[in-house]
Amino acid sequence: MKHLIHTLNKAFDNRVRLGVMAVLMANESVSFNELKDALDLTDGNLASHVSALEKVGYVLVSKQFVGKKPNTTYQASKEGKSAFQDHLTALEKLLRG
Repeated sequence: MKHLIHTLNKAFDNRVRLGVMAVLMANESVSFNELKDALDLTDGNLASHVSALEKVGYVLVSKQFVGKKPNTTYQASKEGKSAFQDHLTALEKLLRG
């Protein structure tokens, strides 16, 4: 059992990244403001954590304009969904002992 801790994905160590992925797993696509409100984060905090998840290929970012306002939306990538599911499975194994 002591080796199960090494099966946890370091990309999800931070509670904000864990929250981002949880919201993205439950929704097809989420806007920046929806994600910010759901997790009660500042713009900068959310942006830095989403950027970290994007760098490892777990989050897809889409930027477009709605009228004259920028609209950024996020989706969990196929790799991100798989990695997050593996992380949850590892957590469950740890909890079960």
